[in-house]
Amino acid sequence: PENLFSRTSGSDANACVACHNDPLPGGAGDFATNVFVSEGFTIADFDSTDPQFSNERGSNHLFGAGLIELLAREMSADLTQLRSQALIQARKEGQAVRVELITKDVSFGYLTASADGLVDLTEIEGVDSDLIIRPFSQKGVMTSLRQFSVNAMNHHHGMQAVERFGERWTGESDFDEDNIKNELSAADISALVAWQATLAAPRISTTANNNWQQAADKGQAFFNESGCQQCHRPALPLKSLLFSDPGPVDSAGTLQQAQVKNAAVYDLGLLDWAQQLPRNKEGHVLVPLFGDLKRHKMTDRQVDDFGNELLSQRFVDRNIFMTSELWGVASTAPYGHRNDMTTLDRVIRAHGGDARQSRDHYVNADQEQQSNLIAFLKLMVIEQ
Repeated sequence: PENLFSRTSGSDANACVACHNDPLPGGAGDFATNVFVSEGFTIADFDSTDPQFSNERGSNHLFGAGLIELLAREMSADLTQLRSQALIQARKEGQAVRVELITKDVSFGYLTASADGLVDLTEIEGVDSDLIIRPFSQKGVMTSLRQFSVNAMNHHHGMQAVERFGERWTGESDFDEDNIKNELSAADISALVAWQATLAAPRISTTANNNWQQAADKGQAFFNESGCQQCHRPALPLKSLLFSDPGPVDSAGTLQQAQVKNAAVYDLGLLDWAQQLPRNKEGHVLVPLFGDLKRHKMTDRQVDDFGNELLSQRFVDRNIFMTSELWGVASTAPYGHRNDMTTLDRVIRAHGGDARQSRDHYVNADQEQQSNLIAFLKLMVIEQ
């Protein structure tokens, strides 16, 4: 392309691998590959890194992304079913019904359904009011790999997908006015989704020497004792490994299942890496993500390291972030939502808000306990 790239918002890379490359294609990005996220502009390319207009972000790794999206789909279905059941019960009983929004043992607060069909959502937490879990991006605002791909291609490469920027939605075939019409077809985006959805899940390394493994075992116990597992859940159960594209919950601007005759279906269970994943007694796959697919407040008055953004994203408060899945964390330094924390110790100490109690437990522990916990995290690798 003829574009002149710069490290500002807009066209900033020739290929996805320019940022998603550590430790291999599909991985994370170093500080030097940080991007500037913005929204609300007709064209993503504008010469500003002013924090009033954009947020600086590091690039997350994409390994296991297909499993993450499948988990989010099942959890979203559970939450919407709970809402429907509450409405039916309230109408039948003629009185308000309050239910806990819990799925895969993760609670997203409560909702109250009234007999007249109104729903009080003031007690929900960690999810949007439509109860659709959006598992991608550090703010948890991207519903699917397809939506993420459409956004990223426009924002970082200046290439616009017809399914969002074509004549149906904009009335134009060259919406960004770069003299290239209909830049990305639905098939182009589908190819990107297929590759990302089938990337192998990171794992816990089993090649550590005895001394390291013993320290890691103690570190895992301390991890649980400190309450880290309340958000960084070691595994969530997944009923089905069938990944369909387009998915079932995307909104306007991203191709939807109703707009195609047949969705493409990829059976992740046929892949060697997926066959090695553990299962529970019900036969469900245990996805070892070390996350909960829920947004949390990450700052308080004493610990506010993560409260350094001025621009909210998709109406998510500036100090609220999706729990970072820890799988692969040993392979994806540096840390934090803008890659400005070089060690695991530093990013743990930056946890405030909902994670403050666990953070304090770590900070107040002796050096050996802290070292053991880091040893445990250092086993969470992306295989090369």
